[in-house]
Order: sequence, then structure tokens, then C-alpha cells
Amino acid sequence: MIEICFPDKSKRPFKKGVTPLEIAQSISEGLARNVLSSSFNGNIIEVSTPLKKNGDLKLFTWNDIEGKAAFWHSSAHILAQSILSLYPKAKLTIGPPIENGFYYDVDFGNFSFTERDLIPLEKKFLNFAREKFEFKMRMCSKAEALKYYKKENNPFKLELIENLKDGEISFCDHADFTDLCKGGHIPNTGHIKAVKLLSVAGAYWRGDESREQLTRIYGISFPKQKELNEYLKLLEQAKKRDHRKLGKELELFTFSKKVGQGLPLWLPKGAELRERLENFLKNVQNLAGYEQVISPHIGNKELYVTSGHYEKYGADSFQPIQTPADGEEFLLKPMNCPHHCEIYKSKPWSYRDLPKRYAEFGTVYRYEQSGELHGLTRVRGFTQDDAHIFCAPEQLDDEFKKVIDLVLYVFKSLGFKNFSTQVSLRDPDKPEKYIGNLKNWEMAENAIINAAIEKDLNYSVEKGEAAFYGPKLDFMVKDALGRRWQLGTIQVDYNLPERFNLTYKGSDNNLYRPIMIHRAPFGSMERFVAILLEHTGGNFPIWLTPTQANILCVSEKHKNYAQKVLKFFENHEIRALIDDRNETIGKKIRESEVSKIPYMIILGEKEAQSQSVSLRKHRKGDIGNFDLDSVVKLIKNEIKDSHAGLNV
Repeated sequence: MIEICFPDKSKRPFKKGVTPLEIAQSISEGLARNVLSSSFNGNIIEVSTPLKKNGDLKLFTWNDIEGKAAFWHSSAHILAQSILSLYPKAKLTIGPPIENGFYYDVDFGNFSFTERDLIPLEKKFLNFAREKFEFKMRMCSKAEALKYYKKENNPFKLELIENLKDGEISFCDHADFTDLCKGGHIPNTGHIKAVKLLSVAGAYWRGDESREQLTRIYGISFPKQKELNEYLKLLEQAKKRDHRKLGKELELFTFSKKVGQGLPLWLPKGAELRERLENFLKNVQNLAGYEQVISPHIGNKELYVTSGHYEKYGADSFQPIQTPADGEEFLLKPMNCPHHCEIYKSKPWSYRDLPKRYAEFGTVYRYEQSGELHGLTRVRGFTQDDAHIFCAPEQLDDEFKKVIDLVLYVFKSLGFKNFSTQVSLRDPDKPEKYIGNLKNWEMAENAIINAAIEKDLNYSVEKGEAAFYGPKLDFMVKDALGRRWQLGTIQVDYNLPERFNLTYKGSDNNLYRPIMIHRAPFGSMERFVAILLEHTGGNFPIWLTPTQANILCVSEKHKNYAQKVLKFFENHEIRALIDDRNETIGKKIRESEVSKIPYMIILGEKEAQSQSVSLRKHRKGDIGNFDLDSVVKLIKNEIKDSHAGLNV
């Protein structure tokens, strides 16, 4: 007999060799019908895997992230099967699950696969799914695996196998199809009732622009047709909210090929929006004891050698800038943190001076492949709302919790109510990915977990997602369409203070090493604006929107009165513009609606005579006739309600 422990800490004995599916059946037939995947002692396994020792078991359904991952991973296998059925000469590469759905990268040779080819492929997929083929894992020797793919004449799979250890190679079989795979599947293909192949894109093998260009086919699948229909409706809404479309309509930003890919140009309205976001956070930070600093856009190569950034990212980053001086090299700044370490180091500090909180809206540059660039969400030059806190060990817990409070306040002020957190830890099996000693990592990880517990955060733990220099707490927000975005992040770092030899004098006059906290509530200004655009559909909180009121003249006769109204608004710090063009009032209203300006001030003969205004609200229409004092009061109250007082 073996003892199985469940997530609620209850334990039950089972026969040795029992499968997760059989355990699910022993609990209820309903659970057995819905279980898609499982984990044993933290490792994802098949529900058909025999359990031979004591351990912790989790059963996943469609309602779990892990269940969806297995569902979409299995769907990628069926897609691959369907591709080979219709295109026998195609060469398969990889097909992982992603946050929403799955993809498969394929080399079609001389055949040009396009969007119109998705429909027959989708039909073939559904036909295979209905057969209820079981997914079965089997181990395979390296020699056998190489032999199989040499016969298939597939150089991509051969390359993958060459990098694998003998004894750790496995295949997944269903029907007459097999694929190199490490596991994590649903019981059979019959669970998949609906599928949509969404798009076709280009992709480079292993993400390397110098390698073969492949065809990437994206898809999504569901256990019910109704869920697919709902998702497709959501996609339509997402298209309308696409930040690239809204950014153009609202004249916020643009891109230029001559300037360079991934380098956004902020237009006047976008610059004003961005400046207001920056000022908002600066005010919050000032009240929380942060000091503003400024660092250059470049740094000596040795700065990043010391920090470890060059070793980790140098080969895949913008290459060093040569100066006229022999052997002198500079790099475009990829991170602000090394600069802030040097700012801290510019003078000696005592324990009485700590914590030191340095904040900067610092622009950094990272080379992203052209195929990965996407509007403002993936760029090559972006501005981080960066701050670094240097504190004593006994201050760490309190400082970390203060940063959590600050991040939560920012989210609340900008309408992000639905969020969770992720504690990102190192991968204990890949120590080469990280710098620093194990003791420091353990202290940092424990500090983050303890703060998350004390603040009663809804958090999950992800191994292998830490930064190379330290663990972090990532904030995952859900937007109005239910999509998850990673926004704010807080990181604990024992390593950079050590690499830069940072010190402070303790009460005993000995020198000690400070701990460094990295934090960015927005993450980057570019990505945050993109997410905010899509979350709000361009209908920003009124305190943030560049223009709060649009003054619309019915005719040119009312220009003078419009100027008086504008001056009145400016005196009360309400941002307004006058539209006195020789156009119909109907056209002006329609264009103001498209521009998503919160209030329209209509001025005609009646209003000019009574020294009043006719007021319209975006998306609501006419709300009545008001005197100027009443309009100001109404708008001010909305601003106040949308921007609660500081409490951090």
C-alpha cells in the first residue's frame, strides 16, 4: 500500500500502482469524467501513470491552469497529426501550449501555407479528436529516437534529441501518430469538442534570426462549443480594444521605420498622458520617502560586466559602442540597477541613513527580435518606473510590505481591481542560470513568501521564473476582457550589493552589506499604457485623460464666449480644448465621441445669452443645461472620485 496526500492535507491509502484517474474515480465519477491532468510531488504526470510510492497528488480539471495547459498541449499534438495527414512532407518542430491556446512550428518546404489553408486543417483536427484516441507515453533510448527521426528526415527533431540525455527521452503516441514529448496530456482526444485555428505567422527556428524560417500555426480548443463561441466574441472585443488601433485613433503614439523598429514615438497627447502617469507615481513616491535620480542612457561595458548583465545577456543584446579611444566600449543601458548601485556608492552611509530609496523613470534598451515586436507591449526602447531600495536586513520585511502597499494603491487608482500575485523562485535544477550563493537566495525567497502571507495576497509559486540575480513577486492583473497581464514586480537582491561591494556602517562601527529591493509598479511606461488602453478601451479615468472637456461652438459667432468658458475651466485646473471649426455641431460631437473626451460643452445662442452651457457626457449623451460653477463642480467631483486620496 502507498499513502496519498491531497491538497487539503487529508491522506488516504491506495494499492501500489494506482493511477491518478483511478483515484479520481474513487472520489467521484463526476471528477473522473472531468480530470484532465495531475501532478505528483510537484511534477506533472499523466492521469494514467501508476503511482508506486507515497506522495502529494493534485488532480486538475479545465478550471485549473494546469488542466488547460494539458488540454492545449494535447491539442498541439492533434494539430501536428493533422498537418502530417494533409502535408506528409512537412517537417514538425515544436508545439507548446501558451497562455491562451497553442501553436505548432512547421517547415512546409516549398509549400506556402496561408490563412485559407486553416479551414481544411481544422476539419481534419476535429475528425481526429472525435476518435477518442488515448495519449500514451513511452520512454525511448537516444539511439532509437535518433534512428526514428533520421528515417523521418527531420533535422529539427534530431537537433533537439542531440541536446537531450539518454534515459530522459520520451515519446507520446496517439492513434498512428507519435511525437517527441516530455509529457502532460489529457486522457484522450475526445475531451476536445471545439477548436479554432486562429492565424498563421512566421517564426525562426529556436528564435534565432540566422536560422530557418518556419510557419507558426496558432489555435485554441475547448471542451464545449459554447466556450469557443464566447472566446471568439471576446476576440472581437479585443480587436476593437487593440492598443495599436486605439493609439492611432487617439493620436497617442506612432512608429517609424526610419527611426527603427520597436522604438515608439510619443505624440503630444500621448506624451501628456505619459507625463501625467509619471507625475502621479512621482507624487506617491515622494510621500513614501523616495528620492529622484537620473542616470545616462549608456554605460561603460565594465559596469555591466560587474553587474553580471553582460555575461547573461551580452551576446543577445545591442552590441558595444566603440569610442575613438582605443579599447573603450560603452553599452546602451539594459537596466537601471547598476547605475543606482554606483549612485549609492558615491558616498559612505551609516545604518542611521537607511533605507535609501532611489527612483528613476529610466529608459533602457534591449534587442528584441523583429518577429517578437508588438506595438507598445514588446519594444526595443522603453522607460521603466524603476526604483531601488538599499536597506539593512532588519528593515527588509517592513520595506517589502511598504512596496506592496504602494503597488496596490497604484492598481486601485487606475482601475485594476482583479489581480493575483506570483512568487517567482529560482530553478533548483539549473543553478547555472543564476548568480550569488544559495544562502542569500534562500533568505530572499523566504522574505518574499513571508510578506505575501502577511499581506494576505492571493499568490502562487513558480519555480524557474526568478530574475538571474534574485527572486521576485510579480503582480498579475486581469483586464476588462479577463486577460492576464504581468504588471508590477518587486525583487529582493542580495547579489548586486555584493558584486558592487556596497556597504554601510553599523552601530558597532563595522561595515555591513545592504540588501537591495528592485521595484516597478508599472513595469514599463510603454507596456503599462498599452495594457491600460486595452483595459479601458481608451476611456481613461478622467484625472488621467489628456483632454477632460471639449468646448464645441455651434457657430463661429460663439468664439468669444467659448474663450471665456475655456479661461474659466483653466482657472479651475480643468483641461479643455475649443473646437470652433466651420463644421456642423453633429460632426463635432461624433468626432469628440471617437476621441473619447469625457465631457462636451455645447455653446449656442441660448447658452451665450444665459451664460450657461449645454452638457454632454461621453457614451451617455445630453445631461442638461448648467451654469459654469455647476459644471466645474460636477467635473471636479468626478475627478476626485476617480482618484482617491493617497494612503500608502
